[in-house]
Amino acid sequence: MPLGGARFALPLALATVLLAGCSGTSDEPGRAEERDASASASPGPGGKGSGPSAGDQDTSEPDPARLPKTRAEARDLIGRVIAGPDSFGPGVVKRKPYESDPATWPVLGTDCVWQQRKPGHSVLATLTRSFEAPAEPGKGPVRLAAVVTVHRTREDAAWEMAESIEETMRCPTQQLRKGETIGSMVAAALLGGESAQDHSEDFLSEVGEFRSAELGGPHYYAWQQAQTLQFTVAVTGKGAKGRTEDEIDTFVSEAQGTMLSRLENAVEKQS
Repeated sequence: MPLGGARFALPLALATVLLAGCSGTSDEPGRAEERDASASASPGPGGKGSGPSAGDQDTSEPDPARLPKTRAEARDLIGRVIAGPDSFGPGVVKRKPYESDPATWPVLGTDCVWQQRKPGHSVLATLTRSFEAPAEPGKGPVRLAAVVTVHRTREDAAWEMAESIEETMRCPTQQLRKGETIGSMVAAALLGGESAQDHSEDFLSEVGEFRSAELGGPHYYAWQQAQTLQFTVAVTGKGAKGRTEDEIDTFVSEAQGTMLSRLENAVEKQS
């Protein structure tokens, strides 16, 4: 299965699945950030997001020997793939806490509130990093997060993507953490090969409204997540006063593209 390209520019108008609902993530590291983070990059209805680009399809193949089979191997791969501040573009810095506790996994409760739980058996390793584009004159801070999760199997990773869609349908409004909510979500999905989506086996994106006791709102919110092989890669962007949708989408798409490119290089066959 080709891993595909790593840039982002898919119009959501081409998406084959459109869902009105919401997505969830917490500002604490974890899959909630992966959903709150993992901000999808394809332009969504009501938003201009960006998605992995439709450049020439990459024909590289993964090397089975380079796919992680143990927790230690999975953690090592995550360390080589996950975004750093430079992955988002100039001016982005680390935010405290910078990295999530590897022993936790975000779960959306029946009350639509994100909680941290122990990772399920299907997860070999997962890590979330938190970032910020600092406030500028006339502009508030942009909260960003990147998540990489390594599952035991491709099927486990695919189930995570399916659960993400279910969460969007189940909870129109979600509490990320105390004082932070997202809502009015619009989601889109594209499988690999659909509408020139060649960067991954499955791609999800969501845009909506972010409200914060600290930053006010509503502000633009974007989440995107891509799955290929046994991996999921996600980015989140949460806007603030004076920030445009294009600014948030650029942060999200740059980081997602960087991580997908690194992932491809980490597991492809060597010549």
